[in-house]
Amino acid sequence: MSRSIVIIPARIASTRLPGKPLADIHGEPMIVHVWRRAMEADVGDVVVAADSPEIAAAVERAGGRAVLTGQHHQSGSDRIFEALGLVDPGGACEIIVNVQGDLPTVEAATIRAAAAPLEDPRVDIATAAAEIRRVEERGDPNVVKVVGGEVAPGRLRALYFTRATAPHGEGPLFHHIGLYAYRRAALARFVALPPSPLEQREKLEQLRALEAGMRIDVSIVGEVPLGVDTPHDLDRAREMLRGKRP
Repeated sequence: MSRSIVIIPARIASTRLPGKPLADIHGEPMIVHVWRRAMEADVGDVVVAADSPEIAAAVERAGGRAVLTGQHHQSGSDRIFEALGLVDPGGACEIIVNVQGDLPTVEAATIRAAAAPLEDPRVDIATAAAEIRRVEERGDPNVVKVVGGEVAPGRLRALYFTRATAPHGEGPLFHHIGLYAYRRAALARFVALPPSPLEQREKLEQLRALEAGMRIDVSIVGEVPLGVDTPHDLDRAREMLRGKRP
C-alpha cells in the first residue's frame, strides 16, 4: 500500500460525556489508549488531531504526536483534512486512515482491515463492518447498517448506509464501524462537497460520498469495537481494558 498516515480526530466538547478524550481509563486518558491501538496497527505514522491544548499535551506526555486544529469543524473528516495539511503539506502520504478518538477497545487488526480495500485502485474510501448477531440491534436506529454487494470473500462494495433495518428478507445484516481510510484525492474531494440530501436525512456523512459517485468498499471483521459516548460506555471500556498493559 502507498505511504499511509493514521490521524485520530479528538474533540474536547461532548454533550453526554464532557472532556471525553481525557476520561481516565486505568491511569491513562482515553485518547492515549486509542493512540496505542493505532500504533499497534502499524499501518503508518500516527497523529492525533486535537482541538484543545489539553488533548495534545496528554498525547505528547505518552510519547505520541499531536497537532492543534480548529474548533469550528463539524466532522472528524474535516478535522483530519486540516491536520493532514499541517503534518504533510508536501503530499507524501497517499492514504489517510481515520480512527475515531472514542474507540479505546479497537483492535489493531480491525484498523488494518479497514484500510485493506484501498489496495484495489478502483476504491476511493475503505471502511469496516461486522455481522449483527444480537436480534435487538437489527432494528436499532443507533446501529448503522451497511448494505452492499460481495466483491470478494469478506469484502463488500457499499451500496447504501442506513439506520433502518436493511436489507429486507433473510440473511445477515452488517453493523458499520466508524473507521475510514481515504485516498488523499478522495478525502480532498469529500470535504469540499456540500452535505447531500440523503446524508442530511439519515444523519450519516458517508452517504455524501456515495451520492457523489465515490466507491466505498467494506472489510468484514469479527467484532464491533466499543464506542464511548456515555458514562456507562466508559465503565464498559474500563472493564474491557482491565489488565491490558501499555
